[in-house]
Amino acid sequence: MCGLAGFLSWSRFPALAAEIATFMADAIAHRGPDDAGVWTDATAGVALAHRRLAILDLTPAGHQPMQSACGRYVLIFNGEIYNHLELRHALSLAAMLPVGGWRGHADTETLLQAFVA
Repeated sequence: MCGLAGFLSWSRFPALAAEIATFMADAIAHRGPDDAGVWTDATAGVALAHRRLAILDLTPAGHQPMQSACGRYVLIFNGEIYNHLELRHALSLAAMLPVGGWRGHADTETLLQAFVA
């Protein structure tokens, strides 16, 4: 039961975006006691915050917000993809792996790579 937070703001306090997103994540700390992360893009006016309850990948490779290997996509995700290992296999066969292969074992990474593909 992870916790997600974020906002869009094109005109207000871009320098404070990370601080505000961190405050939002802290307010839902009970949703994910294992890890917390914030990602911001001041130019786009986007902030994403995540509180993690680690289930599949207990390592730092499952940290969120998760950025794609190409750097174009960032994702926060709460859920479970039951067939993510099958999806990974299909993505691997199609040679659509990120450079260097898979970073970890999280279904979030599988979902992110499917967007890239």
